[in-house]
Amino acid sequence: MNGAQDLGGMQSFGPIRPEADTLIFHADWERHALAITVAMGAAGKWNIDMSRAARESLPPAQYLASSYFEIWFEGLKKLLLEKGLVTAEELASGKSSRAPAPVARVLMANEVVAALRRGSPVDRPAATKARFAVGDDVLTRRFNPATHTRLPRYCRGRRGRIITVHGAHVFPDSNAIGLGEQPQWLYTVRFDASELWGTDTTAASVCVDCWEPYLDDPGTSPV
Repeated sequence: MNGAQDLGGMQSFGPIRPEADTLIFHADWERHALAITVAMGAAGKWNIDMSRAARESLPPAQYLASSYFEIWFEGLKKLLLEKGLVTAEELASGKSSRAPAPVARVLMANEVVAALRRGSPVDRPAATKARFAVGDDVLTRRFNPATHTRLPRYCRGRRGRIITVHGAHVFPDSNAIGLGEQPQWLYTVRFDASELWGTDTTAASVCVDCWEPYLDDPGTSPV
């Protein structure tokens, strides 16, 4: 999806200015928003790629005007509505008006630390041989999907070189729209910055993790 979240290489947004403090939360509601997001993620109604896609689908003006946790909360509300776990009226009132919907799992408070440490591995057995190897030159595909993808706009239709082969991993593009994990080989591709943005750049190179369906042989015309 070509949304407001995909800002890499875009001009006029100004430099990144890290905050001087190390606070993760700046208000109590942000803690609550993160806690609810983590708890609902464990309920089994959606996966992490669906969660990312929900945040990306916010209207650009809303996305750019929102803080980090505001974006998370809006994405969560969208998923809750889509999965029938709440109604618009319940969200507006802040009160439940019906019996709770059944979920696969309820994450208890004493399980949170262990669950976060354990994480959710996304490496999977490979069903095919890797198409590319370290040192291979590749050309990224040029496409503009209406749904979730992890290939940034700024490196589509660009030439790079494989520097790492990570094995097969869950393919986010299919997983985000309910088509299953469809594991694909994952590579780290290094691009010369001049290939991405021309000679008017101060960077030397950029590394991007690219799933195999994003890549073609360099002799192929961008599609």
